Parts: sequence; C-alpha cells; structure tokens
Amino acid sequence: MAAPGAAPTAGDEPPYLAEDFSYPNAAKIEAERGIKLVRGDGHITLAACDDAADQIKVLSRTGTGDFCFATTSASGFLTLELADVFAVQTESHPVRVELTAEGQTETVDVPKNDLQGVGEGLGKPPTVLLEIRVTG
Repeated sequence: MAAPGAAPTAGDEPPYLAEDFSYPNAAKIEAERGIKLVRGDGHITLAACDDAADQIKVLSRTGTGDFCFATTSASGFLTLELADVFAVQTESHPVRVELTAEGQTETVDVPKNDLQGVGEGLGKPPTVLLEIRVTG
C-alpha cells in the first residue's frame, strides 16, 4: 500500500475485470435441457415458455422441444448450440438466426410476428442453431 501522500503504484490498484460475455450456469442448463448457451450480451436470455410473453421461440426435436428466449432490447445476440431446429417464431422483434447443417452455414431473417421453418422444417438435413440476433 502506498504511504500517505505518495502516488499509487500499479500494485496498489485493483485488478481489472474483463467481461467475456459467457452465459451464466451454461453447463447446468446444457445438462438439464440439452441446449448449449455459449455467450451473449445479456439482451437475449433463455426463459420459460409463456404464450402471454413477448418471446422468441425456437422449435427443436431436442429436449423439451420448445426453447423460449426473452429479449430486453431492440438489439442483442446470443451464441448457442441447439440441435435439430425446425422453426423459429418471433413476436415484436425481428431476428436473424445463424444455422449449420452438413458443414454449410446459413443465415435466415425472421420478421417480427412470424413463424419461419428452417432446417428439417423445410425438408433439409438436421440443423444446429448457432446464433440468435435481434435486429430491430
């Protein structure tokens, strides 16, 4: 510690906190629900599905089948891995989703208040959802 009146040195300053945007409790959620939540900015979070809520809903053959996400902003992102996705449903926010199947990556824009088939929902191979991005 610096003496009174002395200029602080590097050893006197608290360490910096670096945010890596990792999703809290991701390992537990993956074990319980079958969805891997990697990272995000906090504006899109996994939520209990509620028909009365303004949510993004992803339909999958994995785990419980429906995965819902709450949004707190007109922009935001969540990186994840969810297998066997076949549809994405939006409410008041349009989204852009990134998917992969058989080594090919695809980006799909889903307008607000819409249900869009993706992957197997369109007769394509099993698809993994990699990212959800709110675009408005």
